[in-house]
Amino acid sequence: MTRLRRHCRNFALLCIAFAITSTCLSARAEDPAQIVAETTAPLNFPTATMGGVQFWSDELVFRGWRIQQNALTGHYRLLDEHDFRMAWGTFDQCRDRLDELKREHDLAPLKGRAVVTLHGLGRSRDAMAMLGKETTAGTDATWINVSYASSRRSLDDHAQSLARVLSHLDGIEQIDFVCHSLGNLVVRRYLGEASLAEPRWKTDPRIKRMVMLGPPNNGAQLARLFKDNKLFGLVTGPSGKQLALPQGDVQKQLATPTFEFGIIAGSCGELSQSNPVVAGDDDLIVAVEETRLAGASDFLIVPTWHATMLRDEHVCQCAARFLKEGYFVAADKRVPISEAKNGERVSEKGERGASAP
Repeated sequence: MTRLRRHCRNFALLCIAFAITSTCLSARAEDPAQIVAETTAPLNFPTATMGGVQFWSDELVFRGWRIQQNALTGHYRLLDEHDFRMAWGTFDQCRDRLDELKREHDLAPLKGRAVVTLHGLGRSRDAMAMLGKETTAGTDATWINVSYASSRRSLDDHAQSLARVLSHLDGIEQIDFVCHSLGNLVVRRYLGEASLAEPRWKTDPRIKRMVMLGPPNNGAQLARLFKDNKLFGLVTGPSGKQLALPQGDVQKQLATPTFEFGIIAGSCGELSQSNPVVAGDDDLIVAVEETRLAGASDFLIVPTWHATMLRDEHVCQCAARFLKEGYFVAADKRVPISEAKNGERVSEKGERGASAP
């Protein structure tokens, strides 16, 4: 039995490493040599890039334009909608260039509502494409697809970058979030800053609703299992290890949203498959119980895997419905989560959310 468990652990670790590494490669992760070349380039002229996945974090997003900071060097660059580098240097230099381009191209300012999407650990902004399109379709909302160096920086760093992105959404009157996996903890860490003795930023009052997809709200068993493994640390970086500390300082800085939020958890129960090293029903990466968070106004369990829920039509439709109406399926089929008397997080209306009509 001990040998079988050890083999299961090794198999799970290899699957995680392969999945994250494959995602990074398929998402056009940049060669560090290009980063050095950018930093030492003698001229500041438009240059094609591969988008930057695990080395760059957005700090200003204007439609498809982005000002990013490099996780290794700390310098900034401005990318256009096609991932062409239009400027590099300091943040102010990149912003000045963006302002010039706004005037040159007569780019309209932002207004109304924005849907901000955040991907998970080891993923890229491309992974949120279907969700972003579905949650803004048929509306006048602006999709703000944020990228961050998920495996190279800590939750603190990710939250600070998110704070800067939100602070630059000039003209936007309402902000909604749709986040996957680690992206949900980035938002919760952003919200948690307000409880610190000397907060570096204030919570944006424009935030109205949030959809959490596969969120490891109570930490992740897989992270605790492999937290001392060097390969796991190399692949997932600081954020991966932080997922192993649900009761530590990290958890204390994760605030529960005071605005409306709903949770969609993936389940392998109906797919006749599960991760052998994760206790309980799971989506191969996160257990259903690990997604729960008291205060959620709706909770839905969908038969899908952690990675594929982003492309699940049912999930996308439910997310869009929650942002619009405040529920996943129907008003009378909400499954809110409250705090039980014994301190355990429970669902008020049962275990599994109803299917869409």
